Amino acid sequence: MAQEKNPSFLKDIGTLFKVRLGFFVVLSAVLGWFMGIDTIDIKSLLLLAIGGYLLTGASNGLNQIIEIDNDAIMTRTKNRPLPTGRMSVKTALILSISAAVVGITCLGILNNIAAILGVIALVLYAFLYTPLKSRSALCVFVGAIPGALPPMIGYVAATGELGIEPGTLFAVQFMWQFPHFWAIAWLAHEDYSKVGYKMLPFNAGLSDRSASLILLYTLFCIPASLLPWALPNDSPMVGNIALAVVVFAGLGFSWYAWRLSITLDRVDARKLMFASFAYLPLVQIIYVLDKI
Repeated sequence: MAQEKNPSFLKDIGTLFKVRLGFFVVLSAVLGWFMGIDTIDIKSLLLLAIGGYLLTGASNGLNQIIEIDNDAIMTRTKNRPLPTGRMSVKTALILSISAAVVGITCLGILNNIAAILGVIALVLYAFLYTPLKSRSALCVFVGAIPGALPPMIGYVAATGELGIEPGTLFAVQFMWQFPHFWAIAWLAHEDYSKVGYKMLPFNAGLSDRSASLILLYTLFCIPASLLPWALPNDSPMVGNIALAVVVFAGLGFSWYAWRLSITLDRVDARKLMFASFAYLPLVQIIYVLDKI
């Protein structure tokens, strides 16, 4: 049998920075940007996309540096470049810091508020959420804050202003984080238990209690998704088409959570996870299309 080759250095950088995950993060930032613009400026769009991508990569790199020992224990992470020794901590740190500096600079060229929000997201994710994972189930709440900042950053990058509009985009993605995180934690529960990660609600494990809370928070996504529509009549962000679509999408998303609450089965947790990947971009794209 031929011996499997080690990934290339470039592939290891991709693993360190989680480039596929970065695509979804940048997509939500770009869609937030489209909600704030009046005219399309390609330079600003590129600065946001590059800055957001690099900042996301830096956050993931710092996360893996901090968690290197735990990653070496878990099946899902033991083949990452740091625990296998294919990449040194020094190299990962240089790459992560460099990406953070360039990413924040790109956002800063757009405006200072976007850059500050980017720094907040990086610090919260790498230095608060990451160590809290082994201490408290509240880590999901903390992690949901930087996870929900991208569309706000995108909107602020377009307008240069904070306000209720980017706040509603933040709220939509913030509420989505809970069923998304918990579906992943359900699937990774055995691995997470090896290193003491407390990712499921109230440390209740794969239980009725956890599944019921996942369902409840998935249902909460429906009123949260209505916030851009529910702004005062003189300045709503979206119209009735978006209202109808996001309610329908929220009910569909909740159906998968309801199935998990009935079966407590990994198969349904996986379906919920994939539903979460589809739900958020669908809602955000509908916002943009309805605004146009």
